[in-house]
Formats: sequence, C-alpha cells, structure tokens
Amino acid sequence: MKGVIYARYSSDNQREESIEGQLRECKEFAEKNGITILNSYIDRALSAKTDNRPEFQHMIKDSAKHLFDVIIVWKLDRFARNRYDSAHYKAILRKNGVKVVSATEPISEDSTGILLESLLEGYAEFYSAELSEKVTRGLTENALKCKYNGSGLSVGFTVDSEQYYQLDPLTAPAVLDTFKRYDKGATIVELVRWLREKGIKTYRGKDMSIDSVKRLLKNRRYLGEYIYSKITIPNGIPAIVPQDLFDRVQERLSKNKKAPARFKAKEELYLLSTNLHCGLCSAFMVGESGTSRTGNFHQYYKCVSAKNHKGCKKKSVKKAWIEDIVVNATMEVIMDDAVVEYITDLVMELQRHENVDLPRFKEQLEETDKAIANMLNAIQQGIFNKSTKGRLDELEAVKSDLEVKIIQEEMQRPLLKREHITFWIHRFRKLDITNPEQRQRLINSFVNAIYLFDDKLVITFNYKEGSKTISLSDVISAVNKSKSGSDLSAVGAP
Repeated sequence: MKGVIYARYSSDNQREESIEGQLRECKEFAEKNGITILNSYIDRALSAKTDNRPEFQHMIKDSAKHLFDVIIVWKLDRFARNRYDSAHYKAILRKNGVKVVSATEPISEDSTGILLESLLEGYAEFYSAELSEKVTRGLTENALKCKYNGSGLSVGFTVDSEQYYQLDPLTAPAVLDTFKRYDKGATIVELVRWLREKGIKTYRGKDMSIDSVKRLLKNRRYLGEYIYSKITIPNGIPAIVPQDLFDRVQERLSKNKKAPARFKAKEELYLLSTNLHCGLCSAFMVGESGTSRTGNFHQYYKCVSAKNHKGCKKKSVKKAWIEDIVVNATMEVIMDDAVVEYITDLVMELQRHENVDLPRFKEQLEETDKAIANMLNAIQQGIFNKSTKGRLDELEAVKSDLEVKIIQEEMQRPLLKREHITFWIHRFRKLDITNPEQRQRLINSFVNAIYLFDDKLVITFNYKEGSKTISLSDVISAVNKSKSGSDLSAVGAP
C-alpha cells in the first residue's frame, strides 16, 4: 500500500517537536504495516475545528489523483474535531479509494470498529467544545476583575504579578506627551519621528509607524477604560490621559480624516518601475510627480542619471502615455494565437528541463519493464532457476521503488498540462486594462524590459529571453537589424 501522513498542531504553545513526534510514530506504524510513505502534509498552529487548513485541503485534492491508498494520522483528532467535517471528508476520500487510519488508536474494520471510531470522534468534538467553554469562562471572570487577558499590551501599561494593569513609568509619560503634542498641532509623521527618537516601540517590539500612532491616539484604555471583547468597564484600569484632552484629540483626528488629501485620488502606481530603462545610458527611469504653476498635477518617468545630474540628457516622459503604449502592445501579443502557442511550447520545454529526475525515473522504469518482460519470456520458454527467480525479484523491487519515486516527484512538483498553460494565458485577454492592479499584473507577467530612446520605444517580453533583463547593447543590436525581422517590438516616441 502507498500512503501519506497528515500531522497538525493547533496552537503556538505546542512546539515543532510535537510534529516530529507525530511523524515518527506514523512512520513506525507505516513500516510495521508495509505502507510506503509518499509524502507528508503538515499544518502548523491550526485548529481541527475548522477545515480551513491549507495542507489538509491540498491532501484532499491530491487524493482525487489516486496516488495513495491511505492517510495516516497520529490520532483521529488530528484529522478533525468536528463529526460533520470528519464524515464529509471521509466520504470524499472513500470515493477516491483512500481511507484514514490512526497510528496510535487500533481500530478494527468491523462494526465494533465503526462504533469505536465514532465514539473517538465524538469525544474529540466534546473535548474541544468543553475546553473552549472553560477558556471563555476563565477569560470572562478575569475581565470582570479587570485583569490582563493576554494579547497585545498597550504602550504605557505593564502587568503586575496578579495580572492587573499598572502604569509603566518609562512609557506612560511618553503616551501623555504624544496626546499633548498632537493637541497642539504636531502631525502624525512628526509624532512617529519623535517616538522613534525616544526609543518607544510597539508591544511587538517594532518601531512606531503612522498606523500604530493613529491607533495609540484612538485607544480608550488611556482614559482608564478596561476593554475586553464585549466587556467595557469605566475606570477599571489606571488612566494616562484626561477626558478633555482625549476628546480634543479625537475631534482633530476626525477633522483630518474628513479633509481631502491633496492629489490622493489622482495618485496611481508607477506600473513600469524596475522595467523602464533609459535608451541613452540604460539607467532606470523612475516615477516622479509635481504640480505646475497653474495648479495641475503631473506624473512622469525620469532617467535616474539625468535626475542626479550625472550627464544623461534624456528628457522625462508622461506616465499615462508610455504606460498605455506598453499595456496595449502587451495585449496585442496575448491576442496573437501564434504567440500563445509559442509561449506554451516554451513552458512545456522548460518544465522538461527543470525536472531532470522525473524523465530519468520514467526512462529507468521503461527499461525495467522491458527487462521484466524479457525474464517472463525466458520463463515461458522453460528457462527457470534460482538465478532467474532472484533476478526477477530484484527487477520487481526496482520497479516498485521507481514507481514510488515517480509518484513522489509528481506530487511534489506537479507538471502543468498544455491546456492549463493556454487557459492561464487566455485569461489575460479578459483583463480590464483600465484597472491599475490588472494592468500591473499584465506587465509583471509578460514584460521583461522597456528601453526608451529619443525616437523609439523598445519592448522586450519574458517569453523571448526569460526573466533575465535584456541589456541595452543587445537591444541596440536587435534594433539595428529589426528591418530583417527582429524579436523585439518597437514603436515610435515623440
């Protein structure tokens, strides 16, 4: 039999060793029962109360390929702690010819075994529900006493030995000063810089950021409110900020939120960053923006060398104009059926070159099958002795080993079929090229590099040269012979 192992632990309190222990016992079970292990699926810090587990779902999908016969778990509660999920997924697995077995819970396959398995699954669900109730009850009792219940501890507070909130003498004054500074007109950016200079960090030990400062200024715990889940207790913890100061800060935050950010609606991603090069010096062309004397907002790309005054005289180019040209040219490529076929051929060939083991294993299996066939022909002709039998057993063992290696390779590095590649490329034909995110996805997938000259724009695509950026010298060489049929796409530029 061929099998896989599913291992899981449900919280960060359990360590990696618990996974190693599960795998060890499952492998020992497999060895005792003559099961060849093809793969292991591991979900870390994920609960079995839900089926939203990546490796679990991956395993269920792989079962449809009929590559393995059995899933080994350390205990049945590793598979699911919900009877309905357990029944649902076991039904799918049975349809795919796969069964679930426990390495540590011996269960027979008769009617008694069915009853025992049902009892174990029911107990796992009961244990999970009871544990959740106990934890919730304990946290609620703590909350009613205004005790710290875990999770993030707000800057300015510390916790004593009995889990009660206390003011942190080092950070509480900085919190109060932050409110005062903002009330007097300091910006969020200025507060971030000031807090970093003072060495104040978040509860996770990270530097203060714009978002963390905004959360700090909105945190009602600084008024002395104890907050946990749906429980709020005024004056439950020591206050850091007086009510009137807190209210003024909230009022200013609200006004700033409603105030329209300058040019915010007009700001867009610079889609060609890291792809657009200067045709004169090969340096990157980066996005820039500015406001004219008439108050109009402009965005454009500028050569880094020209920007830093290093001798390049390349002029800037309007962002919208060049991005539209590149997007439209790329869409023309995708709409060409001949190009799609060419890309598909390249990907198929690339897969064959990348996975050198799978073709070798398949070739060895073919040779082994021929050798076995020759041995069987010899036996049919009456040639049968100890050497013949030993050689046949040896060939059968080699064949079994190669079949396992092939399945393992196919599971770990699945090959895309031709129709899958074509379907993926065809999906780009339906992109909304007015959507910035979809435009970016198109460029990232297909555009290798763009070179902007004074009289032309040269676009190179990934399907020509792979992911390596094409150099300026290669572009110039190709453009010089473009009249005789170049691989590069060139359009005129003003």
